[in-house]
Amino acid sequence: MKLLSDAHARLVESAIHSAQAAGELPPFDIPPVEIRPPKRSDQGDYAAAVALQLAKPAGINPFDIANIITRHLPPADFVGAVEVVKPGFINFRLDETWLKTQVEQIIAEGDSLFQLNLGAGKRAQVEFVSANPTGPLHVGRSRGAMVGDTMARLLEAAGYAVEREYYFNNAGKQMVDLGNSLRIRYLEALGQPVEIPEQDFYQGEYLKDFARDLVAEKGDSLVGADWKPFKEYAERRMFDVIRATLKRVNIEHDIFFNENSLYESGAVWHTLDNLRERGHVYQAIRPENVANDQPDEDEAGKGEAVWFRSTAFGDEKDRVLVKSDGSPTYTLPDIAYHVDKINRGFDLLINVLGADHGAQHRVVKYGIQALGLDASKIHVILIQLVRMIRDGKEVRMSTRRGDYDTLDDLIDQTSADVVRYMLLARSPDSHLNFDLDLAVKQSNENPVYYIQNAHVRCAGIFREAEARGLTDNGADVNLLGADELRFIRKAMELGEVIALSAQTFEPHRIAFYAGELASLFHPIYDNVRALHGDVPPDVAKARLRFYRAAQVVFKRVLTLMGMSAPERM
Repeated sequence: MKLLSDAHARLVESAIHSAQAAGELPPFDIPPVEIRPPKRSDQGDYAAAVALQLAKPAGINPFDIANIITRHLPPADFVGAVEVVKPGFINFRLDETWLKTQVEQIIAEGDSLFQLNLGAGKRAQVEFVSANPTGPLHVGRSRGAMVGDTMARLLEAAGYAVEREYYFNNAGKQMVDLGNSLRIRYLEALGQPVEIPEQDFYQGEYLKDFARDLVAEKGDSLVGADWKPFKEYAERRMFDVIRATLKRVNIEHDIFFNENSLYESGAVWHTLDNLRERGHVYQAIRPENVANDQPDEDEAGKGEAVWFRSTAFGDEKDRVLVKSDGSPTYTLPDIAYHVDKINRGFDLLINVLGADHGAQHRVVKYGIQALGLDASKIHVILIQLVRMIRDGKEVRMSTRRGDYDTLDDLIDQTSADVVRYMLLARSPDSHLNFDLDLAVKQSNENPVYYIQNAHVRCAGIFREAEARGLTDNGADVNLLGADELRFIRKAMELGEVIALSAQTFEPHRIAFYAGELASLFHPIYDNVRALHGDVPPDVAKARLRFYRAAQVVFKRVLTLMGMSAPERM
């Protein structure tokens, strides 16, 4: 379907060129014309502020510029009226006859409604979740899962070929600790005396389950083994658990990238050598740009470490890449990983990370710059914390699993659709309170129920129509009224929501839009009857056609959020 913001922008650009050719506007470079639906309905359906931008280069009052542009606008079937408002806004209203024809267009496009070509021929990768395989997914990581998968869906709707990737941090000390923790639980399951360490020990109940299964599979053959086979077993089992949990909320990754592979291939040390050859690293006890009387940081004072001159790229301090004991920090393999991603030929790389990675992701981009690669391809969505709230108080989801507020527990207490929507429906850079009392309500107070119920109501209308032998085939959509057209106007904004979400990396926009769409629909459903006895048959058929289109819109929006579109509730 037509992306109306772009269609209006082309009209304005054409009008400016025409006015310049006629001598009514002087020559100047035309800036990008941005047109969006205004916040208030009395400002039209779409609005342009380009005349305000042109006042200086044209040397003309913006109100006069807006009137000149309006006079030169070429005709368009979708434009019903144009109004100029001081100080220089151009407000467009959609043509109602054209709007009515969009009912058929919506139905025709169906599940591909507003499939755009913004990313046609381009490849995008969205890396999200990426939790260490040391335990079940907790709620904090789960917010990033919903944001990441919805971002991928919106990029696909914008025309990109998208790959979803999960980066497993399966190297480093935490994996050694996991292996040792399972080893102790394994010995305990065999009835041997064990001592539980106070530190560096994973206490979750899941390791006891793994240990019992390992005993059943291997018997006592691993009694003398070190941490390595236990780490491998725990990692493999946890991979399966995490995949199964994500599948419950309709998330499946295309690629599971193991951090270990960066060491096995030598990529980590090759990256370090490359940085060294380019003069971006040095070995020292303390960073070069920290005075002796300043406090030591990172490895400073512990021995000779390998430092990255990240301050040369705008960082506040240089960063350690290899500690004094010879082990790399998180930064070095992260840079190597992003080199690998860029070398795979993606046009766009999106990382969905916890807010605690705010500094780390910038250092990685500095590393990519230092290697002469295009860091502008990398975009980061930072996710703030989630708190579970019941009766106005913060709660933990499970006592059985130690310290974990698990995604599985949250799904069990609510539903997959509720989890997806409520973890998406707030800007990722804002803290989120997940209201468990609200989440379980089966009423319009629950935003998930409210949105899905719009689709349910449409489906119910067609079940009843079929029972009565009624059809919407051959409907005359010219008989639709003002209420129905208000909804179609809103439905036509879906293209803008998809485009803007993809361009700004803000997937929560689709959740906001879904709520606005539902709040517009339900009063219409109450007032615009299709099957009431007093409604003339031809009007009833037209209204059925409208509800057919509305059902298509809600299904598309729900699918973009990774949610189901139920026909009964």
